[in-house]
Amino acid sequence: MQEYIDFAANHTLLTMAWLGLAGAVIYMSVMSKLTKVTVVGSQQAVMLINKQDAVVVDIRSAEEFRKGHIAGAINVPNTQLKANNLNLIEKYKGSPVVLVCDTGMTSSAAGRVLSKAGFTQVYTLRGGLSDWRSQNLPITKR
Repeated sequence: MQEYIDFAANHTLLTMAWLGLAGAVIYMSVMSKLTKVTVVGSQQAVMLINKQDAVVVDIRSAEEFRKGHIAGAINVPNTQLKANNLNLIEKYKGSPVVLVCDTGMTSSAAGRVLSKAGFTQVYTLRGGLSDWRSQNLPITKR
């Protein structure tokens, strides 16, 4: 035990970095358990879309959306979600909603916004549109 204390005393910056990372991992683990947002893979998202008529909400910018998106997706940029401008998707509060961003990182925060706004079935696409493309799933530009 004394060795650990000596190490921490001699390497304070390294110890602080380690404690910060450990705290971040614990925080993310706890938050993932407490959130009502479910992360789904591409195949699960396809099942939600086909079997439960899930609505796909693409939270990327309008420019990125025009370059290619999942067929039938509704574009509601993340800036609108943060401003609680949910007019386009308000009618889907009781339906499954699959959030899509570019890499799957920003859709989790958007999912928490929708959950707080009363959406009951919120899902995020793991890996975002990048993963969707890598699995050769269809994308449209219409």
